Amino acid sequence: MCTVCGCGQGETKIEGQTHGHGFDHAHTHADGTTHSHSHDHEHHHDHPHHYGLGPAHAHAPGLSQARMVRIEQDILGQNNRHAAANRQRFHAHGQFAVNLVSSPGSGKTSLLVETIRRLADSTPLAVIEGDQQTQFDADRIRTTGAMALQINTGKGCHLDAHMVGHALDTLGLADDSLVLIENVGNLVCPAAFDLGEAHKVVILSVTEGEDKPLKYPDMFHAADLMLLNKIDLLPHLRFDVAQCMEYAHRVNPNLVVIQVSATSGEGLEAWIAWLRHGMEHAQALRLETVAALQQRVAELEAQLRPT
Repeated sequence: MCTVCGCGQGETKIEGQTHGHGFDHAHTHADGTTHSHSHDHEHHHDHPHHYGLGPAHAHAPGLSQARMVRIEQDILGQNNRHAAANRQRFHAHGQFAVNLVSSPGSGKTSLLVETIRRLADSTPLAVIEGDQQTQFDADRIRTTGAMALQINTGKGCHLDAHMVGHALDTLGLADDSLVLIENVGNLVCPAAFDLGEAHKVVILSVTEGEDKPLKYPDMFHAADLMLLNKIDLLPHLRFDVAQCMEYAHRVNPNLVVIQVSATSGEGLEAWIAWLRHGMEHAQALRLETVAALQQRVAELEAQLRPT
């Protein structure tokens, strides 16, 4: 069992590759030996509650809490290195990467499909799909004409940066692309693992209950944007939008909230505008880097010219 998040050991399979990869993070056995792999979360937010920064809460026979904390730190350190490489790649190519996280059934894939339909004609984009089994969601994405790659995590309950790096190798994305990463449905484990993305976006459906931010604070604290989804159903539910937003801001005062519905289209313009702003920023950073490199080359050439 993984000492970081408690998920089981299983073979990860990336679509289009002929063999599985042992991407599972460290699994600790009763004798104290470990089967290690990568994971981490690089974003540290200043907040009085320090969500997610405490010691490990898992338990394994024969292992002290201190030993488990050391193992957890090793795992997260490995993932951090993979995430840093992904982030450097995104930056170099002007790619805006968003990590979409939620509970199962939040409407994440339906929202993605509608988002792609509104962007596909004008925006180079691709989707990395994370699920424990099946290719159903990737197949749904492809009906829009967008490129999608499925990662099946087996018993693993989240994507990690190593998996995403391999997916990027396979996809070969163009510069200035939008990269939408649909994580495994889970409001616990993906909070801890940085994939190299620019932002985590947490999707909360109004059918789930307004207290989710308090029940799963690490995820809402790690996210920069919350999409409150399925608002077309509000007339039929007892869901207090104001209370939900108050709970979310109690956990993360800086969390941006956009209310959306993939069914009615409400709020989607604001969501698309948020994505476009991120893409423009990523592209501007790439062009600044290119300009700086060109300037440096020009300076070196000038120094080498005979006087």
